[in-house]
Amino acid sequence: MNEILVTGATGNVGRQVVVELLATGTAVRALVRDPETAGLPGGVKVVGGDLSEPETLEEALKGTSTVFLVWPFLTTKGAPAVLETIARHAHRIVYLSSSGVDEDAERQTDPINQLHADMERLIEKSGLEWTVLRATTIASNARGWVEQIRTTHVVRGPDMAATAVVHERDIADVAVRVLTGDGYVGTKFVLTGPQVLSRAQQVHTIGEAIGRLVSFEKVPVQVAREQMLADGRPTALVEALLASVERRPASNLVTSTVEEITGAPARTFRAWAQEHAEEFR
Repeated sequence: MNEILVTGATGNVGRQVVVELLATGTAVRALVRDPETAGLPGGVKVVGGDLSEPETLEEALKGTSTVFLVWPFLTTKGAPAVLETIARHAHRIVYLSSSGVDEDAERQTDPINQLHADMERLIEKSGLEWTVLRATTIASNARGWVEQIRTTHVVRGPDMAATAVVHERDIADVAVRVLTGDGYVGTKFVLTGPQVLSRAQQVHTIGEAIGRLVSFEKVPVQVAREQMLADGRPTALVEALLASVERRPASNLVTSTVEEITGAPARTFRAWAQEHAEEFR
């Protein structure tokens, strides 16, 4: 039986894609670096492999027809070899990209959107049947605030342009329909939540969900840089994240794509905060 291979299977989106594929009765494989610590549900075939080492993907790809690709790196180095390896086994790929990609721009506003634009171009030239899911800010990113909310009830960090934050389950719902259905080849979908929210509004919403007053305190970029580096984050990652803060334009974009594909309206950030309230208490 041809199976679907999910990369990033232990991440917030990939794990949800695995769970929902299993719920549909689809044969699914989860690509992870360490199968022993993956903690994925029974019924999924957990296979070892590393996208930074394309030769490790050969065994994982045998018998697969379709790949859900989450690219975890800040550059496309190694991506051509990975796509070539995928194309030797599968015929279809679904890629998780960013809604910030501007196809009409010669260069994107920041390194992260540039990465996704470059990956999209490589995928289009790969010979694989492809679909791109361009997501806005993913709700689960707010988990990065857990410690601050628990200990100080204040989230301190650089501000970023407001976006229509999308629930990771909505991304997974769309991904599962695209991975298992027909009629989506050669299409780029923009996935958003139903409401444009600033970071301050997200933080306030989490506070309401946990029954505490929680606030957002904007920190200058240079101060944020020093703190992130002191926390041990890689310099390249810090600079990419802060470039997004400084350069990414505001967006009032709200799409109906989630509902059009899944038949259900996109979940709100409030719903996400209520689902995950215990994590922040």
